[in-house]
Amino acid sequence: MVARPELAALGAWIDDTPDAELRRRQQSAEATFRQLGITFAVYGDSDASERIIPFDIVPRVFLADEWARLSAGLVQRVEAINAFLVDIYGDREILQAGVLPPDLIFGNAQFRPEIAGIRPPHDIWAHICGIDLVRTGPDDFFVLEDNARTPSGVSYMLENREAMLRLCPELFRDFRVAAVDSYPDRLLETMKSVAPIGVNAPVCVVLTPGHYNSAYYEHSFLADSMGVELVEAADLVVDDDVVWMRTIAGRVKVDVIYRRIDDDYLDPLVFRPDSMLGVPGLIAAYAAGNVALINAPGNGIADDKAIYSYMPEIVKFYSGSDPKLPNVETWRCREPQALKYVLDNLEDVVVKLVDGSGGYGMLVGPTATKAEIETFRAALIAEPHRYIAQPTLALSTVPTLANAGLAPRHVDFRPFVLTGSKGVQVVPGGLTRVALKEGSLVVNSSQGGGTKDSFVLMDNGAALTQSQSQQQGQGG
Repeated sequence: MVARPELAALGAWIDDTPDAELRRRQQSAEATFRQLGITFAVYGDSDASERIIPFDIVPRVFLADEWARLSAGLVQRVEAINAFLVDIYGDREILQAGVLPPDLIFGNAQFRPEIAGIRPPHDIWAHICGIDLVRTGPDDFFVLEDNARTPSGVSYMLENREAMLRLCPELFRDFRVAAVDSYPDRLLETMKSVAPIGVNAPVCVVLTPGHYNSAYYEHSFLADSMGVELVEAADLVVDDDVVWMRTIAGRVKVDVIYRRIDDDYLDPLVFRPDSMLGVPGLIAAYAAGNVALINAPGNGIADDKAIYSYMPEIVKFYSGSDPKLPNVETWRCREPQALKYVLDNLEDVVVKLVDGSGGYGMLVGPTATKAEIETFRAALIAEPHRYIAQPTLALSTVPTLANAGLAPRHVDFRPFVLTGSKGVQVVPGGLTRVALKEGSLVVNSSQGGGTKDSFVLMDNGAALTQSQSQQQGQGG
């Protein structure tokens, strides 16, 4: 592997740091993550509480001009997602224009008719988006999927950076790396900006399903970092369409809720009546305009994979311009001609459930067994509307510390985009997920993937000179 000229300093660092030292630093980071409780759960796995996402010590680097192009495309896409949600739960102009088939919306389990007609404060639905990107060439980035419900992983972005600052400070002397540690402040600012009209000092909370949830560490980490309360359903009560938090000093009115609970469980009076995780009356308070919910209920329709296949048309409809970030080519199996193509080429394509996540409900044709392919063939024939398919991409690889030394491994990338009443901002970093198994294209932690720090450079220089480095000190 030869480093690009702009990354010569990173290549030199890798060459100059003994393999044993790289492994020592990596093990130190993982030990810290375990001590802090940075774990994730795989439901049904008896060892879930003991698992951490493996961390790789070699960072992924984005040049400043690359990042500028990505940011412009991310802002355009997230603005279109918000416009789509405003429209589809309001006037539905996109359906009247014939851009989307109505049954794709109204027959979709992610569409929530219960909240149609409700307008969230400031007409913002997708306050926090995680847009998954893949790279297939030097300048070829594609959107793999949109996450507009409750995207996770930002705590790993922050903890990975903290580990790199502590274990590899010399890299921050060689490169001017944009800081990511302001994310909690940016998130809190976003939350406060979308408080109900007329609320001057909003009370914000993070609503978690509880400590058994796979992302509980992230819920508590973000609440602690923002200096707000982490609450469960039992801590909240709705009275006369106002949300109150129970405290030892009495009830406190709540204005903004960053909810990490799926729609189905959010309010047993509106969605699943058997939910013990939700707050009865919460949607009524939301409809009355007395509380902001981040992200808004109903957002799942925007990151459904069948809707994803129409995102180029959606972006153009609302922005008037072609997408700056293209989709991966996608076959909608609900369409007979597309279904025939997919069935004829199952060994060469990736098949996904339209509402799937976490790497589950997915077939990677080139690495699947004959039995797995035939199982998917039967599922596609039985319920074609539930699936989309995409070509097997030649994903980019980055140097990764494997058992036998440095080796190329496939990666994807999840940047985080915040939308508040003052506009859209892209956090200068993100979560790089890496497929640790040789040849694997599946990067999800639940499927054996790991993570890396993601450096966004503030300039395109190969590295700082020694005098600049001494002036810069440790960047963030």
